[in-house]
Amino acid sequence: MSKKLKVLFLCTRNSCRSQMAEGWARHLKDDVIEAYSAGVENGSLNQNAVKVMAEAGVNISGHKPKHIDEFKDVELDVVITVCGNAHETCPFFPGNCKVLHVGFDDPPKMAKELAEQDASEEEQLECYRKVRDEIKRFIETLPEALNK
Repeated sequence: MSKKLKVLFLCTRNSCRSQMAEGWARHLKDDVIEAYSAGVENGSLNQNAVKVMAEAGVNISGHKPKHIDEFKDVELDVVITVCGNAHETCPFFPGNCKVLHVGFDDPPKMAKELAEQDASEEEQLECYRKVRDEIKRFIETLPEALNK
């Protein structure tokens, strides 16, 4: 039996996109991926991310945001940055750790812009659902996509 691939999803505050990615990876690929998530800054779990993931049957309500420093002693195989800021500030990972950037839009930022235009809460949640589904489609390609 081959060991699971240790994959860390990295975002700015580990509040939304990286949490969704970890949730999807645990839900869809737990047999081949040991999934983690972290942020380059401290943050708090985004409740809209929790809500839309629950709609899709994935419970991330128990996830706790973690800072990247918590993983300095973990031998990771792959770090996937899911936002531009994390990609630009991604620390060095020793060993054979592969770093890959797969950027996704920022749902809280998009929802805030919609709120400023008097969009409904439902319209704002659509931003989260769109990114949730994009992340799911990406996770479904793993681990094969990592070899490309």
